[in-house]
Amino acid sequence: MQKRVAFHTLGCKLNQVETSVIKNKLRQKGYTEVELGQEAELIVINTCTVTETADTECRQIIRRGLKGAPNASVAVAGCYSQLQPEKVASIEGVKAVFGNINKTHIANIADEMSLWTSPRVFVNDMATATGFEGAATQVFGERSRAYLKLQDGCEYSCTYCTIPAARGPARAMEMQAIADECMRLADQGFHEVILTGINLGEYRSSNGHRFIDVLTMMEGLSLPYRVRISSIEPNTLSREIIDLVASSDLFAPHFHVPLQSGSSDILKSMKRRYNPEMYRRTMESIRATKSDAAIGIDVIVGYPGETDALFDESVAFIQSMPFTYLHVFTYSERSGTPAALLPGRVSEAKRKERTRLLRSMSKEREREFWTKQLGTVRTAISDHYDGSNDMLRGYTENYIPVRFTGRPALHRTPVKVRLTDVGQSWVNAELV
Repeated sequence: MQKRVAFHTLGCKLNQVETSVIKNKLRQKGYTEVELGQEAELIVINTCTVTETADTECRQIIRRGLKGAPNASVAVAGCYSQLQPEKVASIEGVKAVFGNINKTHIANIADEMSLWTSPRVFVNDMATATGFEGAATQVFGERSRAYLKLQDGCEYSCTYCTIPAARGPARAMEMQAIADECMRLADQGFHEVILTGINLGEYRSSNGHRFIDVLTMMEGLSLPYRVRISSIEPNTLSREIIDLVASSDLFAPHFHVPLQSGSSDILKSMKRRYNPEMYRRTMESIRATKSDAAIGIDVIVGYPGETDALFDESVAFIQSMPFTYLHVFTYSERSGTPAALLPGRVSEAKRKERTRLLRSMSKEREREFWTKQLGTVRTAISDHYDGSNDMLRGYTENYIPVRFTGRPALHRTPVKVRLTDVGQSWVNAELV
């Protein structure tokens, strides 16, 4: 009997990594992947943490999947399942609910779900989670780029965040396992590996190794691909890490460092572990050490108590930073978080306007960075090839989106390109 499975993944890159684990295990059980909405025996939805729209979004995805596969068993996993298992189980069509440390076991009982007459819940208390789950990589539809999960969980107490409850305490892959994974990826021919974790900078092995030790170890492995560090908290981004990346041919000159607000009052209310001046010193260290590095910043707008004056303070601080681009998030109340109970709620209209303003600022700054890089030679790896005009699109090591003309054999392969002029959504380049 043919067994088909459709997937839908919401949220962070780590969720994408963990979905790949589920895919691989189901493949070993004889399942073939199909698109959501096509006929299938199983539908797996890996959810993000609770937001105002999480329930609605989950229901819409389930309806879409069941429309094309009305007899499929639906398994819902991830952070929404972890925090609201009974609510998820009550959604029409759901056969099984899996928490974050249970989601990789879906394959073990996939064939049984069709026999169940009522939903079953497999959710453990994350507060007692021990051991590292799912030391796996994820390839997004191609063979050039892999994501390597090094760390999970978070023990911070940011007032707006549900991640500690959904993911549990900090846990990490052991150093030898990381080395083994790195060599396996080299053998499989990947050209870029992205290091991921819920709180990557808080990596700590059972032997006390820290994130800088991981990077130093990787530097000594003579790996044949480039390595990119994903989001890292500013209080964990040490000068040692910055200096190592700056002097290395292995690590991509690209840092993504969450800020959330440039207002010291808002940062205190959020219970973030730094203040604006500490953040400034980190940003200036990056730019002074590696002038061509891409620097991304996360910002939340509309947090409770963010008055016009505090928002203006935040904007002024952000404008003074040497950033390349912003990821702007509109604050939304999350059930069970301290921030949801705070006074000074910002109107939806102001939240949207503040989001629009900062995203516009991001576009301007991004194009400024691209323009400064014109004439330089970069290493690009394409992730898209258009056969109609032999046009390749991809990213440079310092995260500039480029397009250039080249033969199909160059697709997903590192090539040297010279940046020539700035386009609408990318930089035009030519092969060197």
